[in-house]
Amino acid sequence: MSAPPDDRTEALAEDLRQAVGRFVRAIRQDTHQPTNAQSETLGLLDRSGPMTTAALAEARRVKHQSMRLVIAQMEEDGIIARTANPDDARSQLNALTGKGITLLTRHRLERTRSIAALMRDQLSASEQDTLRLAVTLLDRLSAAPLD
Repeated sequence: MSAPPDDRTEALAEDLRQAVGRFVRAIRQDTHQPTNAQSETLGLLDRSGPMTTAALAEARRVKHQSMRLVIAQMEEDGIIARTANPDDARSQLNALTGKGITLLTRHRLERTRSIAALMRDQLSASEQDTLRLAVTLLDRLSAAPLD
């Protein structure tokens, strides 16, 4: 059961949402990452394995038509491939190609290095310790069920 509404908690939640969004956009822009849709789709396929376009759309909470356009571009770029779905002959599975895995790995490494450089340049040792605690708290929030 959730606690009663608290203006300070809601303000903190909004500040966190905005800060995380700005941070993700800044890192993605700094490292010249693919579109958000492609990046999220690559990560999802990496974590979950081959998926249908419908399952990807549902997991990303986007319309099927939008997901279909993203998939078409990614297939054209050679970072995913479509194969027959052994469970349903009417649909296809989307899977990462070797090029897609290489791209995803490279982008993750670039983002990690950019973040590490920012932390070294902008945060004191004490602030980095505070950030370590924040990561632990964010992981705990991520694992908690939403009401």
